[in-house]
Amino acid sequence: MRKALRWLLALTVLIGTLSTAGTATAAQPATTGGTDIEERLLAIPGMSLVEEKPYTGYRFFVLTYTQPVDHRHPSRGTFQQRITVLHKDVSRPTVFYTGGYNVSTTPSRREPTQIVDGNQVSMEYRFFTPSRPAPADWSKLDIWQAASDQHRIFTALKKIYPANWLATGGSKGGMTATYYERFYPRDMDGVVAYVAPNDVVDKEDSAYDRFFATVGTKECRDRLNAVQREALVRRQALEETYAAYAADNDFTFGTIGSLDRAYEAVVLDYVWGFWQYSGPAACDTVPADAGHATDQEIWDSVDAISGFSFYTDQGLEPYTPYYYQAGTQLGAPTIHFPYIEKKYIKYGYQPPRNFVPRSIPMKFQPHAMRDVDTWVRHHATRMLFVYGQNDPWGAERFRLGHGARDSYVLTAPGMNHGANVAGLVADEKALATARILEWTGVASPAVAADPSAARPLARFDARLDVHDVEREPALRP
Repeated sequence: MRKALRWLLALTVLIGTLSTAGTATAAQPATTGGTDIEERLLAIPGMSLVEEKPYTGYRFFVLTYTQPVDHRHPSRGTFQQRITVLHKDVSRPTVFYTGGYNVSTTPSRREPTQIVDGNQVSMEYRFFTPSRPAPADWSKLDIWQAASDQHRIFTALKKIYPANWLATGGSKGGMTATYYERFYPRDMDGVVAYVAPNDVVDKEDSAYDRFFATVGTKECRDRLNAVQREALVRRQALEETYAAYAADNDFTFGTIGSLDRAYEAVVLDYVWGFWQYSGPAACDTVPADAGHATDQEIWDSVDAISGFSFYTDQGLEPYTPYYYQAGTQLGAPTIHFPYIEKKYIKYGYQPPRNFVPRSIPMKFQPHAMRDVDTWVRHHATRMLFVYGQNDPWGAERFRLGHGARDSYVLTAPGMNHGANVAGLVADEKALATARILEWTGVASPAVAADPSAARPLARFDARLDVHDVEREPALRP
């Protein structure tokens, strides 16, 4: 993420030394009370160190924290939840990040962290391995339990990091930050939710069909639609290729039920995946004349965007917690394909139940998303939602009602699932940056007087600030 330097922190002395391997390390940034930050973190009951990785100007810790399996009944077992802490200084704001899936153990800085030049705490979502109770009681995987995980982590770390806190995340992580605010609205001083879907009524998905009818140019849509249709027309021949591919890689199809089901699922994800992760500039990579393309060209195009490995047992297994949540609370989109004759589509968009082992019971709770949506509309305070114009997930988004205060829904023109504050138009970018600085208590008098003066406080770091698109399983959040 590309950001400009706004100011330098005073009283921070960075002393770089080289190890025998030539790796740069940094002296510990200032802390309060003269106690080493590692000692303070490990003094928290239930906190354990996995490893510390060096990064100049920071200290980066991979940790585990003991959590109750059931926050309503803490005595009924615990599990170890993995978190990371990118420590700068206890006097700086702290950004609480989750992607809603596994946590990365490589030092990185999310956009709000760079904007406020602060610390960052990142949480692995419960039930994503290794943060999974054993045995796994899947009924304890819900949005309230996950929000309660965050609440306990915040409560423990707030004593070390007393300055303002801000929650953030992208896609499922943006949803997670929103749910956390709904259940614990007094914890955070602000929320920045990126590209967060909001499937209020699971069975009403016409917004997605309208999106795909107008996104991009007609020429690009026609190319994509033709390749997708052609992959189904040539189903028999390409499934032979798929079977050989699966055999070569020891892939199996027990969860989804058959290679045929998996093949169609991959093909039907094709158009969605293109717009989620690519955009108009990539239209030239799509075969222009699908009817005359070779089988290999059709296979390669679909594989590059959807990935034929995904709906295998091996591809689905890491995302079982997501699909469980999609089938119990979050909901999942269903779209239609008016340009493909019905005879070519056997299954359509398959429900999350098809992607979770049958040994795990599931029951959908339609009230869960309605509750969150109602709360956001009427009670959102200091919340910022950022969407991408060309991202299908933005078709069903969070919206604000009359009860919302100091909250915003902004759209980055031309951007996809990687939309961010930096991609907003100039006035909205300044507004969003100023609000983030204000919410975290580090806005200068100049910014308070004029939002157009707002700039990120930390210098861009090419390694730390990698702007990766939030990748979702099978093109779903």
